Amino acid sequence: MNKTVALLAPLALALSACGLHPMYQGGSGGAVATTLSAVEVAPIQGQSGWLVANALKDRLANNGTAAYRLEVKLDDQIIGLGVRRDDSVSRERRTLRARYQLIDLRNGQVVLDATAGSDAGIDVVGSEYATIAAEKSALERLSGIVADQIVARLARTVREGGARPK
Repeated sequence: MNKTVALLAPLALALSACGLHPMYQGGSGGAVATTLSAVEVAPIQGQSGWLVANALKDRLANNGTAAYRLEVKLDDQIIGLGVRRDDSVSRERRTLRARYQLIDLRNGQVVLDATAGSDAGIDVVGSEYATIAAEKSALERLSGIVADQIVARLARTVREGGARPK
């Protein structure tokens, strides 16, 4: 037992010096959680906007008092990639990109201006219904991925001191 502790002690010291810090230090009362719960999500246009806005609201869990507003503009595209001998598309790529700004409601200042995005491949099959269902399913997955990227960047900005709760 003592040998194990003696071997792990230097490893623990090395890890503590690596510069990693807990993102949500302080739990629900910490700076990151408090600030994220004070972010309201502005309405986003379109079906993809509705999906992203709902995903963001779920992840941010606004407490009813807004200190910041998150404005998001989306670019949702489907591009044909593979082509069959009869010139029909056999594969598509759905791309969802977001440009977002975190605005401090106290002074109207833009605290963060950034982008997020992801893409997914879709097989185009003989059934038009199946292809449409695959496109919608891809949009739902991409909306969650983009929302995760946005929330992670917001949390990192708060952790680095870019935004603080009131």
